[in-house]
Amino acid sequence: MAQHGELVGPFPSGVDPEDYDRLRRRVLWQLPMGLYLLGSAAGSRKNLMTMNWAMQVSVRPKHVAVSIERSAFSHALVEEGGCYALSLIAREDRAAVRRFVKPAEHDAVVGTLNDMRYTTAVTGAPIPEIAVAWLDCEVRQSLDTGSHTVFVGEVMAVGGGEEAEILRMEDTRMSYGG
Repeated sequence: MAQHGELVGPFPSGVDPEDYDRLRRRVLWQLPMGLYLLGSAAGSRKNLMTMNWAMQVSVRPKHVAVSIERSAFSHALVEEGGCYALSLIAREDRAAVRRFVKPAEHDAVVGTLNDMRYTTAVTGAPIPEIAVAWLDCEVRQSLDTGSHTVFVGEVMAVGGGEEAEILRMEDTRMSYGG
């Protein structure tokens, strides 16, 4: 498996791998993506994580897939706990996602992660108070894709849905992927 910063093929013949890799990353970064907070739980352990690889993958039943880096703390919680909550965040709350790029400090007594209050629904995965909409999912399948695992979850509960401009990757100076 390639390490961060290491070029990953394939590369067409006759091209400079570094130039080609830069072009490929620029094109991949242009794919429209939301920026979400993913809640995970296993037993009493809970976490919120900033993530951008999520999409609906089935209508009957309602399935949502998320892709989580294998080395992430949330990966272990989703794998062990079998659940996650995907929260949509308003553009105006863009600064909040930076609070969750590393494992969050959990205060179970007051119900906060990195000092942000959360609630739970069916699965027990945390849903941050700032979520304008959320999907609470139970994992039905997982697929090892190399650096990440795709977890497919069935939507068990949903909330919010307020009219809001939803945060997208391009609304921040953050970049991930490609």
